[in-house]
Amino acid sequence: MTTFKLKITPRASKNEIVGELSDGTIKIKLKAPPIDGKANEELIKFLSSEWKIPKTKIKIIRGLTSKNKIIKVE
Repeated sequence: MTTFKLKITPRASKNEIVGELSDGTIKIKLKAPPIDGKANEELIKFLSSEWKIPKTKIKIIRGLTSKNKIIKVE
């Protein structure tokens, strides 16, 4: 199991991993709005595609309603 700190920017023009901040946080832009969990769903789908792992292996463990999230990858 590995954890990652993420900073999410919703309502972007495209889904992309922007880079890494000085504290190790990964900055990600998502097209989905932060409404009714749509950005969280988009995040898991996007990371699954980028990292080529099943969506079921990615869990948001902190920050469900925040731009700052911690995810767990099994």
